[in-house]
Amino acid sequence: MYNLFQLDNGLKVIVENIDYVNSISVGLWVKNGSRNENEKNNGISHFIEHMFFKGTSNRTSLEIAECIEDVGGQINAFTGKEATCFYVKALDSHFELAIDVISDMLFNSKFSNEDIEKEKGVIIEEINMNDDSPEDVLSDLHSKAMWGDDSISLPILGNADTVKSFTREELLEYIRSHYTPENSVVSIAGKIDMNTVEKLMEKYFGKWNSNGKSLINYSSPQFLKNHLFKRKSIEQLHISLGVPGVESGNDDIYALLLLNNVYGGGTSSILFQKIREEMGICYSIYSYPASFNNIGVVNIYTGLNVKYSYDVICRIKDELQKFVKEGIDSNRLKKAKEQLKGNYVLGLESMSSKMFNNGKSVLLLNKLSTPSDIIDKINKIDQDTIKRVMKNTFCKGIVNSAFVGEKVDIHLMENLLEKDTDLFPKSEDTLL
Repeated sequence: MYNLFQLDNGLKVIVENIDYVNSISVGLWVKNGSRNENEKNNGISHFIEHMFFKGTSNRTSLEIAECIEDVGGQINAFTGKEATCFYVKALDSHFELAIDVISDMLFNSKFSNEDIEKEKGVIIEEINMNDDSPEDVLSDLHSKAMWGDDSISLPILGNADTVKSFTREELLEYIRSHYTPENSVVSIAGKIDMNTVEKLMEKYFGKWNSNGKSLINYSSPQFLKNHLFKRKSIEQLHISLGVPGVESGNDDIYALLLLNNVYGGGTSSILFQKIREEMGICYSIYSYPASFNNIGVVNIYTGLNVKYSYDVICRIKDELQKFVKEGIDSNRLKKAKEQLKGNYVLGLESMSSKMFNNGKSVLLLNKLSTPSDIIDKINKIDQDTIKRVMKNTFCKGIVNSAFVGEKVDIHLMENLLEKDTDLFPKSEDTLL
C-alpha cells in the first residue's frame, strides 16, 4: 500500500507499507548533485554528504554510526549527478531512531573547521583512488565528451583544487540554498504504521524552513560529437561509446531498456555473443542506458588489448547497423518483455530497493510509478513503439566516445566513428 503526502513546508513523504516484513528502509532525498554545481564549487555536494557524518550537537561521528549499527541497522549515503540520499535500514521497531538520526544530521551537523580540514584530506584520497580506476576515469572523460562545458559533465567528487578551497561559510550557505524541503523527499518502505509516520514527520521535519529559496531547474544540454583520449599506464584500453538515449520521465525508457537488453544488456546479448564469445578479443563488453533530466544516453563499454581496438569498434558498428535494420521479431519481443519485467521485479525484492525506487521517482519526476504501472507500460510495448524508439536512439549511431589507456590512434578512431554515423535508412519502410 502506498501513501504520498506533503507537509506544510513542502516536504514530500512517500510511504510503501509492507506488513509481512520486520524491517524498514528510510531515505532522505535532496534534489542536489554535481549537476547543480559549477567549475568553482565542483564537488561541494559530495563534500557536504561526508560532513553530515562528522558529528552533530547531539552525537559524535562515532555515535551516529553506533546508534544505528548497535541495533543491527545500516546507515549510509551517496551523491549522484542530480540527487543526494541519506538512508538507514533497520528493524521496524527502530523506525523513530532512523528518523531521529537522519534529521539530526541534516539540522544539527557541526561543520567544525577541524573536521572540514580533515575531510578534505579524506576526499582528496578518494579522488586519487578514483584516478587509479580506469573505469572511473573513463566515465568522467566520456561525460566531458558528451556534454562539454554543461554542468552535467562535472565529476561528482570534484577535484583536489576545488575541495581544498571549501570554507565553512561556503558549505553552510550551499546547504541553506539547496537543502530545502521543497527540493526534498523522505521515502520509507517496510512495516509502517501510517499514523506514526505522519506524527514523526511533523515532529522531526515540520519546522524545516525553506527561507523562500527557489526550486531546482536543470539545463537542456546538447549531445555533442567529441572523441577524447586520456593516457594512462595500464595494460588494457578502456572504451566508452555514446549513442543518444531517452531523458528521465519519458515512457520510451522501457522500450529503450528492452532494446538495450537485446543489444548489450547481458550474456545472451548481441554484443556479448558476437564479440566476446565469437571473436574472443575481450573479457567485458556491455551497454547500458543512463537517463537524466532533459537528456539521456546509451553507453557501450569494453576493455581490451589496444591492438584489437579497430576491429572491435568496426564489429560494434556492424552489429549496431544490423540491429537497427533487422530490429526484433515478435517472438524476440515477447521474450524481451518477459526478461525486462523479471529484471524489474527481482530488482525490487528488498526494502532498500523499494525505498530507492519510490524516492527517486517522486523527487525527480514528481510522481510515483508503482510496479503494476511499470509492468503495464512494458506489456504495451509493440512494434510501433520499438520502431519509434529505435529511430530516436540506436539509429543515430555512435555520436561520441572516450578512450583511456597507454596509447590509441585517436584520429583513426575518430574517423572510424564519424563514418556513417546515422544508421537510419533513407526509407523508413526498410526499418523493422
